[in-house]
Amino acid sequence: MHMASATGTSADSKNKPKSAAWFKPDAPFDKAADAQAREKLITARIGLLLRAPFFGNLATRLELVNADDWLPTLAVDGRRFYYNSHFVNLLSLREVEFGFGHEVLHCVYDHIGMDGRAGSRDPQLFNIAADYCVNADLLDARVGERITKVDILFDPKYKGWSAEEVYDDLMQNAQKINIQSLIDKLLDEHLKSQPGSGDGDDDGDDDGKKPKINPGELDAIRDEIKQAVLQAAQAAGAGNVPAGVKRLIKNLTEAKLDWRSLLQQQLESVFKNDFTWMKPSRKGWHQDAVMPGMTPGTQCDVVIAIDTSGSIGEEDIKDFLSEVKGIMEAYDSYKVTVWTFDTQVYNQQEFTSENMRDIIDYEPQGGGGTDFEVNWKYMKDNGIEPKKFVMFTDGYPYSSWGDPDYCDTVWVIKGNPNAQPPFGVWAVYEHADEGVKSR
Repeated sequence: MHMASATGTSADSKNKPKSAAWFKPDAPFDKAADAQAREKLITARIGLLLRAPFFGNLATRLELVNADDWLPTLAVDGRRFYYNSHFVNLLSLREVEFGFGHEVLHCVYDHIGMDGRAGSRDPQLFNIAADYCVNADLLDARVGERITKVDILFDPKYKGWSAEEVYDDLMQNAQKINIQSLIDKLLDEHLKSQPGSGDGDDDGDDDGKKPKINPGELDAIRDEIKQAVLQAAQAAGAGNVPAGVKRLIKNLTEAKLDWRSLLQQQLESVFKNDFTWMKPSRKGWHQDAVMPGMTPGTQCDVVIAIDTSGSIGEEDIKDFLSEVKGIMEAYDSYKVTVWTFDTQVYNQQEFTSENMRDIIDYEPQGGGGTDFEVNWKYMKDNGIEPKKFVMFTDGYPYSSWGDPDYCDTVWVIKGNPNAQPPFGVWAVYEHADEGVKSR
């Protein structure tokens, strides 16, 4: 979108961080310096996998590309992480983690090709707004350590704001703002999208070295990022995802989605936390990343509660039980705990891949009122802490929906399009064979 100004910090402020614009892409390529930088980048990605898994998973999907000949600091195009090796080598490992987090959130928040997204807005001010919201969220989530080698854009009030909201706020205070000083505090390079160009095409800027994002590829890149965001969020767990990302995920999943697909996604996420370094995954080797593999014998461990209150019909219960059977058939190893409930819990049974008991023979009990709370009370009283709790219901609780902090919850809701569970993810459907609106 723009190249930061060459204006640096003044001579009387040598103890202050320099602006990112001070770093010049004019040093010759140094193989040793690049090897040192790549090692630091790879180590930082592993650190993110361990300390901030949402960011680590997204960082490992980005290809590392040296850009010493055109880039002062860092950049991203949704598929590649561009870096200046000399800049990276000035940073601590935790600062590199912050840099990765910065580029990851530009991808997550759809800041790729921002010149097109800016519309009638001033593109430079829009880039500034994007950096403000990204840095605020990173510092709030404690991802790495704030980069101090350059002066970055930060205001705590912008935590959780979108780039559009920050832009509007900046515009309201435009008379008080020194735009050039803010431009100089941009941490990274924001790449342009240019009609008819592809990666590496020359439009006359920077001797044709700086890549451009092909607008024709933007939709595909965004789709890839959306899928990666959902997978990374599931892998990291709800407690490891920044609030701004949670709101984004809610918007991403406000579309038609087959309820079985939603259920499958959620159950697959149970596996993602069971990593081992004893058997590294081959995924990411082409990107110089060593990623943990899955623990051998990982088991699908899930608790399922079936609403059998008076408003649930026999056919509904049969559908629910059939889906539970389908869950079992999808995995070689599983432990599925099932019970039914109305105002109390009935007939808890555990099904495993070893006893192979047929869920179709399970006898549901109930038929009275509806009290969702009894499920959480039952789990707490009996020391049951599921990796994933799935409830099949019609979505009409008597009072409370349950305890939002006890476990990850998935709601499969039949026949109630107005159902709005206050926590967890859910799918609403009318018939077992139709698509649903999910969240």
